[in-house]
Amino acid sequence: MDWNPTRKIRKARFWIEMLALTGAAICAFALFSAPPAVRGGAAGQLSASSAGLSSSGEMHAYEGMITDTRCGAKHSATIGLAASNCVTVCVHGGEGFALVDGDTVYALDGETAELKQAAGQRVRIIGSVRGNRIAVASVSIN
Repeated sequence: MDWNPTRKIRKARFWIEMLALTGAAICAFALFSAPPAVRGGAAGQLSASSAGLSSSGEMHAYEGMITDTRCGAKHSATIGLAASNCVTVCVHGGEGFALVDGDTVYALDGETAELKQAAGQRVRIIGSVRGNRIAVASVSIN
């Protein structure tokens, strides 16, 4: 009987590498074949559920709270800021504005000056939706 430890180590290493490669391939396939609603958006918080909403560029009214794409509906209590201040800090740090409308979070594009003034407040937005993004035409504070 030929007992060669180097050969056994190589054989075990080969199978471990094959398992790791197969697992990585399966994960990549699952990630890229999943529907967009499952994959999530920025930080996994944006919802793509816009059932019944037109994506043809028609203007609609949306009501909710102005927030940011990082925090969504849940602002961090550890930084000790009010919702409006938290939104301002996060947007200044590179996040985008968002609208929380029930369980749905929409990313907002356009009208940055008006969105800054309405940060952390309930608003009515007029705009057109495409997926989970709203192209903002106007903002009014409720």
